[in-house]
Amino acid sequence: MELSFDVAGSPALSPTLRQRALARLGDRLTDGVFTVVASEQRSQLRNREAALDRLVDALRVATAPPPRPRRATRPSRGAVERRLQAKKQRSATKRDRRSRPPED
Repeated sequence: MELSFDVAGSPALSPTLRQRALARLGDRLTDGVFTVVASEQRSQLRNREAALDRLVDALRVATAPPPRPRRATRPSRGAVERRLQAKKQRSATKRDRRSRPPED
């Protein structure tokens, strides 16, 4: 079962959603048409339902708003101190493992 949806010419999508979908589905579009194929089931009806589900899911993901930008944070003073203390501890452990020249 093959199901097609004209993303570029669909009046159901607002211009913002259309641009977002065209940008995100760019490599999966053929002349602005998004095509989904389903042939897992033996029944044509089940394949049609599966193709429709895939089409809806793909359009939902493609038209989702972009994630909010990450807000830059700094590590707390305690976290910095714990990190430096752990580094000193590792350094001391490695220093103790070194072989020392024999004292004569």
